[in-house]
Amino acid sequence: MRSGAGTDVPCGDCCACCTTAHFVHVAPDERDVLGLVPRELQFPAPGLPAGHVVLPFDERGRCPQLAEDGRCTVYEHRPRTCRVYDCRVFAAAGMDADRDEITAQSRRWRFAYPASQDREEHEAVRAAARFLRRHAAALPADLAPDAPRLAVLAVEVSHLFLGRERLDRGEAQPPDAELIEAIGQVHRRLVG
Repeated sequence: MRSGAGTDVPCGDCCACCTTAHFVHVAPDERDVLGLVPRELQFPAPGLPAGHVVLPFDERGRCPQLAEDGRCTVYEHRPRTCRVYDCRVFAAAGMDADRDEITAQSRRWRFAYPASQDREEHEAVRAAARFLRRHAAALPADLAPDAPRLAVLAVEVSHLFLGRERLDRGEAQPPDAELIEAIGQVHRRLVG
């Protein structure tokens, strides 16, 4: 996700994320996208440096680059935001998305655990998500506690929760303040 290369998301014919009133961030280095999207559909991105824009949605909540048949008209050059968006992160974190249509899609995903470590790592993601939701007010101020950011952060900090079940059984457990600080360090590393 950090590389911006995209993920191999098996969306099939689903375009829920394209039809649920999301603004799409486009960074200044995405010249191919910026060249394809009409200037009148590029608005300065709030809180970001000059050159960052957001693409709006139409009166139906659809991306203006989405054709009536549900196909993306700029798919080969779609924004990085679209390439890295993966509703499976909500299923992995055991969270609902920020839109009902996306939540419905994400609940369809099932996970396989070829090795016991895989199950432990998945439970660590879910434990991280529970912790983040419970302590949202204590998170770094620049981390808006919205569902997509919390779900992605849960994946990124899950290593802090590996083996936590053992700690919860009475062994010395790190105070929440230490976990919050460690989560803040990961977040700062992610946002550069």
